[in-house]
Amino acid sequence: MCGIVGLLIKKEPLRVHLGEWMVPMLIGMTERGPDSAGLAIFSTPLPTGQHKVSLYSGLKTEGADFNWTSMQHHAEKTLGISSTIQHGDNHAILTFTGDPETVKHWIHEHYPALYILSTGCSIDLFKDVGSPAAVASRYQLGLLQGSHLVGHTRMATESAVSPDRAHPFTAGEDFCLVHNGSLSNPYGIRRMLESHGIHFDTDNDTEAACRFLEWRLREGDTLEEAIQKSFTELDGFFTLLMGTANQIALIRDPFACKPAIVAETDDYVAIASEFRSLAHLPDIHNAHIFEPAPEEMYVWRI
Repeated sequence: MCGIVGLLIKKEPLRVHLGEWMVPMLIGMTERGPDSAGLAIFSTPLPTGQHKVSLYSGLKTEGADFNWTSMQHHAEKTLGISSTIQHGDNHAILTFTGDPETVKHWIHEHYPALYILSTGCSIDLFKDVGSPAAVASRYQLGLLQGSHLVGHTRMATESAVSPDRAHPFTAGEDFCLVHNGSLSNPYGIRRMLESHGIHFDTDNDTEAACRFLEWRLREGDTLEEAIQKSFTELDGFFTLLMGTANQIALIRDPFACKPAIVAETDDYVAIASEFRSLAHLPDIHNAHIFEPAPEEMYVWRI
């Protein structure tokens, strides 16, 4: 059992409230997922030629934190890039000019202990072990601003409790996915994707769904086309919530075994596993509230 949350702010002046409105949603899912929590937040894309990576370091031993500034200067010197870095606790966002694949390969080669959480022009990703309240406080998630986000609280059932197995999962650029449920054929999906040269980082079943959908997007499918193919390929019980640079999408399996509820007003679209995570939102009493139908896709764009 896990909890999912999603929030898309329709009106630009209200986007300063995205993190503020989201934190109670995430904490409201604590009983569904006390082991770890995370979210991917999307904001205005960077200028052409710039990219960013969200990074995680588990180096918190003997009172010594990872030296993010030293890593940034090392990257600039050896790669010849210009960059900025924002960091807090064991998380950092490195923004840079240049080829993202080159930068990612350099990070893997020189700092193998770092985990690349996300890559793109508009996505920032935060996730860690601990209660949703603890993770939200650790990374000051309530201060985040942007257009939309996808979040998750995890109760581990099929893989270890660790930051890399927490949700959201990402693949490619500016794409993420959170999942409540269990897939029965993740290893079949993995074998098929590995035959196309796609690498997996964990043994989590959600990663198989994430990489399948992103693979279809890279092959030229629209998000709707990729989702439609997922209904044929993915087997099991699931509610999936996806985020891209300009949209969020929600689907449930053909039997709708895992809960989801949507509230929509003129100002926002909010999604959660249970209504209690939506109850605090402004004007919720006038929202259009509904339960998504099984094997239907719901897509909202900014």
